[in-house]
Amino acid sequence: MKLNRLNVIVTVLSLGSIFAALGYTVSQLPPAPNQQASATEQPINPVANTAAISLLPQVGVVAVNGQQYQAEVIGFGEARPRYELTLNAEVSGKIDSVHRQFESGQVIKKGTVLGQINDISYQQALTQAQTDVAQAELDLLEEQRQGEQAKSEWLRSGFSGEPESPLVLRTPQLAQATAALENAKLTLKKAKQDVAYTKITAPFDALVVSRDIQPGSYVQTGTQLGTLYSVADVEINVPLSDLQWQNLPEFDNAQLAKTPWDVTLYSADGRNQWQGYIERVEQHLTQTSRQRSLIVVVDNPLTQQTHLYPGTFVKAQINGKSLSDLWQLPSSAISQQGDIWFINDSSQLAKSAANIAFEKDGFVYVLPIVSEQRGRPSLIQIVKRPLSSFKVGTKVLAKLEV
Repeated sequence: MKLNRLNVIVTVLSLGSIFAALGYTVSQLPPAPNQQASATEQPINPVANTAAISLLPQVGVVAVNGQQYQAEVIGFGEARPRYELTLNAEVSGKIDSVHRQFESGQVIKKGTVLGQINDISYQQALTQAQTDVAQAELDLLEEQRQGEQAKSEWLRSGFSGEPESPLVLRTPQLAQATAALENAKLTLKKAKQDVAYTKITAPFDALVVSRDIQPGSYVQTGTQLGTLYSVADVEINVPLSDLQWQNLPEFDNAQLAKTPWDVTLYSADGRNQWQGYIERVEQHLTQTSRQRSLIVVVDNPLTQQTHLYPGTFVKAQINGKSLSDLWQLPSSAISQQGDIWFINDSSQLAKSAANIAFEKDGFVYVLPIVSEQRGRPSLIQIVKRPLSSFKVGTKVLAKLEV
């Protein structure tokens, strides 16, 4: 009895397995033709559509529109002294002494005696010139007395009118004596000047750049004695392009003399800063760059908190005019070819040449793109970091970034 019951259970389990296998096989068979046709007529699955969109290349964009910004002009130049003097000897002679401050790196006051040329021969010439002046004055007085005597004798002679010869009244002799006195005075003036030139003096407050003489040197007229830079101020010649000039007001030298235009200067490494002003603008183009320059001045450069030494290369930051209808873009938005890539109405990549007005603090300010179909758009999506592999017309998915 027990054996029969076990056989029944085994038989039932076997039949269940067979039915399960048949059901799986039927489920794997292709649907009937009428069933396939009805499946194609069903609407597209929205999940599948979203998946297709997600396959588009994604690019980061910034949305921009035209706004008003103050232009900034950046230029570069070298700080140079207003006066750069090669000091030359005015007279010949032996150098008797040299001032202790007449050394490179020293700052000297105007009128400081830098050296002394032996002046014995010049003092002698001065004394002789003084003697000659005294003699000429005496000769003139004597000639004036003789002329008055000759005129008196002519009047006493009873002759009427003027004498036939000017020699009778000693007129030429008087002119000669007068000219001799003037010449003697000029000789005396030159002798005094030569004595003064034996003292080598600084013509202005100056920085000594070099000294080319020493005690015992013999110099001729015109011999180089040293090089001096003025220290009252320095000038920076800043050449600018036509576009940069357009971003600045119309400077007039007469107006700048009354109201200078402030300029901020930075060292090449950006660590040091100085305040200067535009003193004047040049009215010609340089032959090398074909650009026009403005002249920035910094007063008392060697008494600033950070000294501005002559020869320092600086960056000049100049605030310009206020310009309207500009796009502010990150610098990365300009491709290596100078183009702006943007997303058009069809979500496709497009590009246009960048018309840059100026750059400031990591941003570029450009004129808006003008389309023949739409004109100038009020808002547009600009690709933030264009790639060299971009192709015009490629459909993309824009991702707005800050």
